[in-house]
Amino acid sequence: MASIRDLRRRIKGIKNTQQITKAMKAVSAAKMRKAQDNVVAARPYAKRLVGVLGRVASVVSGVKHPLLDVREPKKVAYVVITADRGLCGGFNSNIIRKAVTEIRDIPEVSLICVGRKGRDFFRKRGYSIAQQYVGLGENINAGQAREIAQYIIEKYSKGEFDAVYVVYSEFINVLVQRPIVLKLLPAEPPKEEEKGEAKTVGRADYIFEPSAEEVLATLLPKYVTNTLFQGMLESKAGFYSAQMTAMDNATKNASEIIAKLTLTMNRARQAAITKEISEIVGGAAALE
Repeated sequence: MASIRDLRRRIKGIKNTQQITKAMKAVSAAKMRKAQDNVVAARPYAKRLVGVLGRVASVVSGVKHPLLDVREPKKVAYVVITADRGLCGGFNSNIIRKAVTEIRDIPEVSLICVGRKGRDFFRKRGYSIAQQYVGLGENINAGQAREIAQYIIEKYSKGEFDAVYVVYSEFINVLVQRPIVLKLLPAEPPKEEEKGEAKTVGRADYIFEPSAEEVLATLLPKYVTNTLFQGMLESKAGFYSAQMTAMDNATKNASEIIAKLTLTMNRARQAAITKEISEIVGGAAALE
């Protein structure tokens, strides 16, 4: 059994850790609320952009664009969006596990890692990392997503990628974050029927100015950029939610450990006191 001094030292160390986890929980909760507001604010624009692109694509036929070219998927790229830091339970590992499952049977795959945790995992295991974006900071902005999108669009237009997918964690609520995989390129805008708009909107003939090609040339890069931006926002909100939950659980576990160690220490003290009393009584009896 550990000595009373060791038990006191362990209790003190766990209390110090508990203070840290409490502080991290409070910080994560504050950042999570801001990240959640950003996700909620960005979703209407993303939904509207997809709807506009779907309606335009449904009435345009024969228009060619590099981002619409469908090729045999020999060279596939995956954009894996994780966090730069840990202490968030299984948040990062769930995204990485989803990505590993997707690329397992693909002979030639390139990874575009957004976030340090995903980059470190795949680099240690010898995966081909085409590009990495780490240390993006606490506040995700559209400029960061645009930089990633420009790299992807350039590679796809040159034929270096035949298909591009994005893997990130969709923010459902504070307790639930769901890893998902979306096909980014070739762009496949949803049809009106798929969005349930056929009954209310119907099909219309559009007059394009200056041309349908230039309209799609403007919409498609925005679609790619916004999809990446939305994924980064969703992952950021999910990360803070997962970290807040993990720190809350760690704080509760620390309280349980402290209670058990305190009980063990009290028992050790009682045993020591009982032993000393027995020795005193035995010594007194021997003098008689």
